[in-house]
Amino acid sequence: MEAEEIFKALAHPVRVEILNWLREPERHFASQEHPLEMGVCASQFERCGLSQSTVSAHLATLHRADLVTTRRIGQWIFYKRNEETIAAFLKHVNETL
Repeated sequence: MEAEEIFKALAHPVRVEILNWLREPERHFASQEHPLEMGVCASQFERCGLSQSTVSAHLATLHRADLVTTRRIGQWIFYKRNEETIAAFLKHVNETL
């Protein structure tokens, strides 16, 4: 876990909102055709009102920070929160600040 990379990723409110949505995918992405156990399809994040390329850039930033995991199935990429990294980061912040 690289705390600096995570802090950078969390500096944008859209990325924080994406992580919040991923906390409860059943609530926020119930209309997804694929089972939510696979993760949330990248196209579902268009709900934030941004272009596909902007959403992709935000998701890539979260992935680089290891805050989300990805799973590619065919042409689709599915995203899930990386709870292990999030827990380690929160522990780190709690112990160092």
